[in-house]
Amino acid sequence: MFTLNCNGKLVMIDKPIIMGIINVTPDSFYPASRFQGVDKILKQAEKMLTEGATFLDVGGQSTRPGSVQVGVEEELNRAIASIESLHRNFPEAIISTDTYYSRVASAAVAAGAGMVNDISGGTLDPALIETVGTLNVPYVCMHIKGTPGTMQLQPSYDHVSKEVLDYFIIRLETCKHAGINDVIIDPGFGFGKNASHNLRLLKDLSIFKIFDRPLMAGLSRKSTVYKTLGITVEESLNGTTVLHTISLLNGANILRVHDVREAAEAIKLVEAYHYA
Repeated sequence: MFTLNCNGKLVMIDKPIIMGIINVTPDSFYPASRFQGVDKILKQAEKMLTEGATFLDVGGQSTRPGSVQVGVEEELNRAIASIESLHRNFPEAIISTDTYYSRVASAAVAAGAGMVNDISGGTLDPALIETVGTLNVPYVCMHIKGTPGTMQLQPSYDHVSKEVLDYFIIRLETCKHAGINDVIIDPGFGFGKNASHNLRLLKDLSIFKIFDRPLMAGLSRKSTVYKTLGITVEESLNGTTVLHTISLLNGANILRVHDVREAAEAIKLVEAYHYA
């Protein structure tokens, strides 16, 4: 069991939980995950919370392969008002800010966010990890090789699971020195990894339990699903649920998803399987 202090709200992870994705961007890889306008954002948040999401992850910048980086000011303009509105309308909800900018992280927590979800593990803004240490909120530390703009240009590893494991040994030490108490590990499916790398990581997922930290899996509707199956991202829900199920069997504590109801059903069935 893990506990997370999310800006004064205590989350106990005694069984797998869900992070729902709310992208306030015009260009995220899955069009149905883009929500612009307060009414649409609030409606989606209500739906996700009703269906069983513990966290709402608000992102103001697309980090899909080949995406062009937007600046801090643009991300602030997109994300902070949305976080304020979510916090005002759902005060008990736990909001995560999906950012690698220290200024966005600070503004988001001030607006009501209780967690920072960083795809870069602190490598794209050197001030980010130190900033999170002062904010006293949980930090999702993800592995990435390269940047969103370059990460899928022929990524290569001698042994992907070992390299990602070594990366977390270093990053967790950095987080410790910055005073971050609650660190969630995300191996970064699809971030500088091809389908073979992603499936190897999924197969080896349980090795990351050695760190005794919550483990998050972000596999929802990614190209490993739809390219392997030869379908579109819109058709990839069933395949996503299969990979969610495998990740749960291999020790995932948090699923970061577009489709909350289906993820909640996978969790319920896997839990029933474990206790049969």
